[in-house]
Amino acid sequence: MARVTGIGGVFLMAKDPKALSAWYAKHLGMTFSDYGGATMLWTDEVPKGTGMTTWSLFKEDSGYFGDSGQRAMINYRVDDMDGMIAQLSEAGVWIDPKREDADYGRFAWIKDPEGNRIELWQPLQDTEEKTAEFLG
Repeated sequence: MARVTGIGGVFLMAKDPKALSAWYAKHLGMTFSDYGGATMLWTDEVPKGTGMTTWSLFKEDSGYFGDSGQRAMINYRVDDMDGMIAQLSEAGVWIDPKREDADYGRFAWIKDPEGNRIELWQPLQDTEEKTAEFLG
């Protein structure tokens, strides 16, 4: 059975992402990269070399979270994207027909019963290095 293996990212809308990032850095000790997000590495890696969580802010008018007006979106890491999508489809879950394949993983989007958009991410081998290169 396909399963979620961890949180791949937490994404929040912000009126002023730079100012809010500064607040998180000051008050919570988060370190931000040039791309604007904080990457928190961890060791429960599936597959090896992919253990990390990304935290990032998006401009409040971004369309990345879909058209629902939601202010946050969770990115769940999955170990088998095709298996997960098949399971969700069989269960009647809304699945965005859009898919994205990048050199650091595969992406798909679904909605929960309350209409919250959720991002699914299947990291590829050596994702940590490729993501770091992509994000600069």
